[in-house]
Formats: sequence, structure tokens, C-alpha cells
Amino acid sequence: MTTTPQEHLVDWLRDAHAMEQQAEAMLEAQAERLDNYPQLRERIRQHIDETRWQRAQLESCLERHGASPSTMKDLTGKLMAFGQGLGGMLATDEVVKGAMAGYVFENLEIASYTALMVAAEAAGDDLTLDACRKILAQEHAMAAWLLEHLPETTGAFLSRSATPGVTASH
Repeated sequence: MTTTPQEHLVDWLRDAHAMEQQAEAMLEAQAERLDNYPQLRERIRQHIDETRWQRAQLESCLERHGASPSTMKDLTGKLMAFGQGLGGMLATDEVVKGAMAGYVFENLEIASYTALMVAAEAAGDDLTLDACRKILAQEHAMAAWLLEHLPETTGAFLSRSATPGVTASH
């Protein structure tokens, strides 16, 4: 049995939609706890808005193919984000681990949208290809920002952690 590029594209669009659902839930949980890191919190809030826009773009792509997001994949992504959020709350170095995990997740998204672009091109879907290019640019920007600011975030955490009576984790 063979699978067409369009069938793969639709399946991968559903995966990307679930991934963005997971990203939004993770980012919201993280942003709520970043009282002592306002620059990081603001950039995460900006990316939450981008993530919501990305999800809407994916929904439009799916609709054009007569498909809809996968409820099961979306639910799984949300559950994973919930578990990650709980784990982060327990870490004394949550802000550093969260920044590193965010960077890794952004690179997963970059890889996903890179593959989606190839599938969209193979399926002859120029609108999805264009949407994925725009999303990919946002993911690259967020990954670059996180990496660029990781030393600053880590340094601020270390300084706060060494100061008696100061909360460092978030």
C-alpha cells in the first residue's frame, strides 16, 4: 500500500497542530511563573501569540485539504505539556531548565516545519508551503533568541540563587 505526499502532508499538519497545542500550554505555564525574569517572560508571551497564529494557519491548511486537527494528537500534546509543567514547578533551577527545554523544543519545531515544507512542495500545495515558511521563520527567531539569552538567564539565576532570601527558580 502506498501513501501519497498529500496524505503525509495532512498527517504531518495534524502532528504540527498538536505540537503547537503542546507548545502553547508549555509556554503559558512557564510564563505564569517567571516573575523574576521579565525579559524572558515577555518574549515567551510574544511567542504564545505567534504560536496561536501558527495553530490557526495549520487549521486553515488542514481545512483546505478537507481535514481537521486530530483530537487524540492534540490531547496527547496537552497532556505532555501538563506533565512538563508539573515537573518544572518542582525544579529549583526551573528557569534555566525551562530555557534549555524551550530551545530544544524550538529546534524540534524547526525540523518539523522543514519536513512539512518538503511535503507541501511535493503535494503541490503552495499555500501550505508559504504558511510553513512564515512559521519556520518565527521558530528560528525564537530559538535564536533563547540561545542568545541563555547566558544572561543563567547568570541571573546564579546570582539570585546565591543571594539569601531571594527566589531564583522563577
